[in-house]
Amino acid sequence: MTDIDKIKDLYSSRFGAFPAGVTPMAGAGSNRRYYRLEGCAGEAVVATCGDDAAENRAFMALSGHLCDNCRLPVPAILASSEDNTAYLQTWAGEKDLFSTLAHARETGEYSSADISLLDEALRLLARIQHSGGKGMDFDICYPRREMDRRLVRWDLSYFKYCFLKPSGIEFDEDALQDEFDSLEEVLLSGKDDWSTFMLRDFQSRNVMVGEDGSLTAIDFQGGRRGPGVYDVASFVWQAKARYPEWLKERMTDVYVNEMERLNPAFDSEGFREELPVFVLFRCLQTLGAYGFRGWIERKPHFLQSVPAGVDNLATLLSNGKLSEMFPHLEQIAIGLKARFGSEAEGKRREKYLHQIPAAENLLTVRVTSFSFKKGVPEDPSGNGGGFVFDCRAPHNPGRYEPYKKLTGLDAPVREFLESDGEIKPFIEECERIVDASVERYLQRGFTNLSVNFGCTGGQHRSVYSADAVARHLNDKYGVKVLLTHREQGIFEELPEKDVAVVFDSFLRDPQKPYEEQL
Repeated sequence: MTDIDKIKDLYSSRFGAFPAGVTPMAGAGSNRRYYRLEGCAGEAVVATCGDDAAENRAFMALSGHLCDNCRLPVPAILASSEDNTAYLQTWAGEKDLFSTLAHARETGEYSSADISLLDEALRLLARIQHSGGKGMDFDICYPRREMDRRLVRWDLSYFKYCFLKPSGIEFDEDALQDEFDSLEEVLLSGKDDWSTFMLRDFQSRNVMVGEDGSLTAIDFQGGRRGPGVYDVASFVWQAKARYPEWLKERMTDVYVNEMERLNPAFDSEGFREELPVFVLFRCLQTLGAYGFRGWIERKPHFLQSVPAGVDNLATLLSNGKLSEMFPHLEQIAIGLKARFGSEAEGKRREKYLHQIPAAENLLTVRVTSFSFKKGVPEDPSGNGGGFVFDCRAPHNPGRYEPYKKLTGLDAPVREFLESDGEIKPFIEECERIVDASVERYLQRGFTNLSVNFGCTGGQHRSVYSADAVARHLNDKYGVKVLLTHREQGIFEELPEKDVAVVFDSFLRDPQKPYEEQL
């Protein structure tokens, strides 16, 4: 059963009718898939599909405790499938806090409204940690009930094997392990006193902003019993958030004041003393994620985050106390910054851009839908070649009366094709084949590629497929795409993005010198 079928059935069992619309939402770092479901009355809910049933059960149980028992602003679970691979939750908002602060991040100018949102985020964090920890059965947490030695070692290994080793930076493995052991002891030294619920991935991307300015925390399926200081480090020192130092200090003060209000026994002095070590730990864990999701899985967001993450690590370890405690990590950070930091990245991008003689010479991909009855489209570039994909194998909506006057751009046809389950694997294979050529064409300086999708009438399956692949290429590589639905008389030009996006998306192999890649 496809995701669409599963969540439609789930929605129907909960609300007594199928949703009026199903729209895929942007994914994050995990392999979970998100969909926005529109109700007949206009209300929206979020459907989540994930193959890790144990992780899903943990999120639903945590949500139940935080929402129902503690009355905290987190999504409420509305329904779940019997196998726990899909669930519905309440809509938390259209925009996350990270996106809301985009202008402030770019200009460095934070308005009073921006600062108020950040203040409230830190107060919200304190409330969730404090109230959420009360009465919680931490055995519901996944994969471990609390932050312990095993989890610390997992995270440090994540950095070592997914980021440091692939980076090609030389290091003394024995000396690094000695410092990892020391770091582990410091991180777990206060374990007996922990009483808080640690959200684990509290960052601005996981805080949704409602139309009224209210905040909702999402994505806490990895939460567990642990030190609250970890979440503060995660939020305030988020690499891509680029908060100025004065704002970091302010947010830390807001959190401390709120915790002191909630818990008079809160040790603010001890918190401030251990904060730098937890910031270091979180930074290492985050770089591990950037290495795995970026260098290995090739996800652009994580690739683009590497320079800021490396800068963060180098700045942290230039601190006198941390550099004394972890001298080898400091040397590693210096090497990483020299190769992957923002300054080095800027120079590589500049070199890459200089190798492209003019913007008009960037790759243009012509994507066309057509009817086989009227012949395969010609390539106006004069290069010949390209791809022609036959879309006639997937189920044809044109055989049914309700769809005969519609096209693959209309929602009912799209829903028919997606719910049938045959079009998605076909599109994925097409994207895999075309992606390989686009990457090589970009590297070799080719300027034109044609990709054509044909079906019987050039109206339903080919239109849907051409539209999907065109937008995939434009989003992933930033190339200019000329999208034509020939039999429908529709032409659209998808604008190319900053060529640096192309650089971030695929021209990155940490195991090769950059000079070879350029």
